[in-house]
Amino acid sequence: MKPLARYASLYGYADLTRSLGVDPIPLLRERGLDPASLNLQDRWLPAVTVAELLEKTAAVCGCDDFGLRLAERRRFANLGPLSLAVREEPDVRSALHMLARYQHAYNEAVWTRLYETDELATLRVELDCGEPVEERQSSELAVAALHRLLRGFLGPQWKPVAVYFQHRPPKSTAPHRKFFGPTVRFDQEFAGIEFAASELDLANKMSDPLLRPYAQRFLQSLEPPKDAVVVDRVRSLIELLLPIGRCSVEQVARSLGVDRRTVHRRLAESGETYSSVLNAARVDLAKRMVGSSRYSLTEIAQLLSFSAPSNFSRWFRTQFGCSPRQWQDEKQRAGGA
Repeated sequence: MKPLARYASLYGYADLTRSLGVDPIPLLRERGLDPASLNLQDRWLPAVTVAELLEKTAAVCGCDDFGLRLAERRRFANLGPLSLAVREEPDVRSALHMLARYQHAYNEAVWTRLYETDELATLRVELDCGEPVEERQSSELAVAALHRLLRGFLGPQWKPVAVYFQHRPPKSTAPHRKFFGPTVRFDQEFAGIEFAASELDLANKMSDPLLRPYAQRFLQSLEPPKDAVVVDRVRSLIELLLPIGRCSVEQVARSLGVDRRTVHRRLAESGETYSSVLNAARVDLAKRMVGSSRYSLTEIAQLLSFSAPSNFSRWFRTQFGCSPRQWQDEKQRAGGA
């Protein structure tokens, strides 16, 4: 199945795009994304969609260093639960190994690998979005985010030996030199960061030894069973595709890089069907949308891919035992009480 990424990978995207004089909403919708989902950091979407969005936005904004600028807005907490465990590792080596081990919990398309020699350590970054796609901005975002992470481990004065990118240099490399230092290089065999191997044994400046055992147990408790991963993937894609009217099992299968029979089979192994996952997604989305004053009931029916508002109302009554209007009235009374 094609790799997914958390919406957290787009943290700061809307604000950055607006700061460059471009409205992010049409760009998001062009890629089939719901702008409101940017606030739901733990939801998943196809990694190829992230890559395509970043490339298109960089082009529209005329900003070759869009990925770098996005990384500047990145916070350590954007790694989600992974940040808790990585932050508490005692030294840089163990923190990087932890990051590589659990990278899939943040972005399934990004792989980090640490190589050591006597004098140098190389942190390589590999991207695999599941299909051919331009990855300049995604690569620069990933490497820049790791660079910021290393500075968090080693202190703000830390500088790498070299930073590498596989793509050609932009028209001006000044933003890259400002971000990484003078040793940034393009047209290389791999993307990544090279630094002194001795720095791997330095203490992680963010670590608190007393919190380490709790952070590790917390992260281990988040490891989902294999079958849950399949259900979560399908559920995330359904929530992504529902508002744009493309939520068929065929479209979900294409997004995952498999055929529809494989989707049905993998869900059946988990005791689910496509219809059951679709209905569960609709229930959760309906709760949020109907309980909010942002959408009309007609808009909600459309966003949940019902052919008519009356069909949505009948479905809603079956699920919740009341009409959408009664649900709204009850929420308003509760809020005013």
